[in-house]
Amino acid sequence: MNRGIPFLAVIIAAMSLLAVSCIEIEKLPPEPRIEFISFTVSDTTDILGNTGKAGKLKFYFEDGDGDIGLNESPTSTDESRNLFLTLYRKVEGVMTPALPGDPLLPTPYRIPYIERLGQNKIVKGEITVVLLYLDFSAEDVIMYDFYIQDRAMHPSNVESTCEIAINSNGTCLAEENR
Repeated sequence: MNRGIPFLAVIIAAMSLLAVSCIEIEKLPPEPRIEFISFTVSDTTDILGNTGKAGKLKFYFEDGDGDIGLNESPTSTDESRNLFLTLYRKVEGVMTPALPGDPLLPTPYRIPYIERLGQNKIVKGEITVVLLYLDFSAEDVIMYDFYIQDRAMHPSNVESTCEIAINSNGTCLAEENR
């Protein structure tokens, strides 16, 4: 019986494991970072049959220590949100922060709890948030500044969407915004 082949296989497996274990673990700062990807406007109907528009904000995120998201809470308050959006409206050709009580102001958003197990705690991914517009006019043009916050209260950078004509279906991409 030839014992050389299994011994050689064990040596090759051990060397492969050793080589893989020497790979440097990626390191990112503990503060989250985001990048705007796109915003899409489309027609929608709510559960009561009301027609309106839906906006889908899509962005990339990464966090070096993996503490993104909040646990479920029995009551949702402004203090329990971790995605922050600031609405701007185009007024006389200039983007202006929306006033309190504006019908297009977004509700608070919560990114659900994400837990990364293992040695490398980095989390990366894409998040899509749906915003509903039921009370708008054909002339409404808006945009958002937005950021996220991790469980250690580290804020991310602030990103901006492109200008959005709510009445027009379509998608604007990050490349068009730069």
